[in-house]
Amino acid sequence: MRKNIVAGNWKMNLDYEQGLSLFSEIVNMAKDEVRGGQEVVVCSPFIHLASLAKLGASAPHVSIGAQNISQEPSGAFTGEISATQVKSTGANYVILGHSERRAYFGETDELLAKKVDAALAHDLVPIFCIGETKEERESGAFYDVIKRQLSKALFHLDAAAFGKIVLAYEPVWAIGTGLTATPEQAQELHAFIRQTLAEQYGQDVADNCSILYGGSANPSNAQSLFSQPDIDGGLIGGASLKSRDFLQIINVFNG
Repeated sequence: MRKNIVAGNWKMNLDYEQGLSLFSEIVNMAKDEVRGGQEVVVCSPFIHLASLAKLGASAPHVSIGAQNISQEPSGAFTGEISATQVKSTGANYVILGHSERRAYFGETDELLAKKVDAALAHDLVPIFCIGETKEERESGAFYDVIKRQLSKALFHLDAAAFGKIVLAYEPVWAIGTGLTATPEQAQELHAFIRQTLAEQYGQDVADNCSILYGGSANPSNAQSLFSQPDIDGGLIGGASLKSRDFLQIINVFNG
């Protein structure tokens, strides 16, 4: 059975002490409120990872993730961080293919395929992001875009390896643009993604893949989004920087 997952992406926010303080609040709330029907993941800047992993050791439903890794195992790559280094901090997840990495740092599907391989080789669970821009949405090319991103970055994996992937659908056109993806629009794309997986790997693999929604979920819309049949949780940006907002989103799964 696929997991319900709520993952927070802190992006490039919070200094070291601020990060520890926020995470301590999340862990303490989670101990009291998370009943075990969902997994909570906090993806922080690299500076926090090792300390958060120690703080989270007493909270069995809270895991730690990084926001990126290099495709290289080691070497003269100033400023990069390897999958081995991330894993050594106690982190278990890594976000790959985020729309900001694609847009601002030119990450391609081919590069991301190598990063996925590096993550899996070191027992990191990729939260792999896919989604279309405003131009791609308006041109009607979004189905082709989603298929291309899946095919070029992930479909080299066999079924067993793919079964370790978590997907996150980002409607890039609805993030920071003033536009809004309705729950029905989000469900339509999640269902399309699952059908695409079924065509590649079979229905069992598709049914067991967690697909998260990454389009500005917040406490006011999480219930309507997470109630859709193919949406298994969220990759949360701004709301993950406020402990009570983040827990309200998590608690949607507590019914």
